[in-house]
Amino acid sequence: MTKHLFPIDDGKTRCGWVGGKPHFITYHDREWGVPIHDDRKHFEMLLLEGAQAGLTWETILLRRDGYRRAFEEFDPKKVARFTAKKKVVLLKNPGIIRNRLKIDSAVTNAQAFLAVQEEFGSFDRYIWQFVGGKPKVNRWAKMAQVPATSPESEALSKDLKKRGFRFVGSTILYAYMQAAGLVNDHTIDCFTRARR
Repeated sequence: MTKHLFPIDDGKTRCGWVGGKPHFITYHDREWGVPIHDDRKHFEMLLLEGAQAGLTWETILLRRDGYRRAFEEFDPKKVARFTAKKKVVLLKNPGIIRNRLKIDSAVTNAQAFLAVQEEFGSFDRYIWQFVGGKPKVNRWAKMAQVPATSPESEALSKDLKKRGFRFVGSTILYAYMQAAGLVNDHTIDCFTRARR
């Protein structure tokens, strides 16, 4: 699973967490903070952020293709139907984090995700109400100023838990909100900030 990755220095100023690793640079430049409005993409990011709990984002990012294959291209309808037998197979899959609670939660969350879609017409419509329908744009000078949670992530966590979601604590959801572009936490010197 370990890849030999060499640092990149292209002269562009990015958020401090990126460093020079190619996979971080690609993720940061193309995805992090870009507003998501596709339900399958929302499900992907919720699943991946939940899988990250207690680990680093790099650990998950390097296994993203493994997660994509293991979880049916992040199709919540298919994941919601995973059986106990399928979960046992996943526990043997080296392409993902083999944690029973996280695998169980992916299936539970897929079922809850479908219920939200049914109630609101789309998960996207539901999720964006927590930030008033548009990205919350912060103006941090450095990454040390970026919080781990927010009032919005607290409210979202509470509501998702009420709806049966698991691995949706406030810190996990703040990371999800950053990734999904509900929150723009690119530092003011980051070259991508103007494009978001």
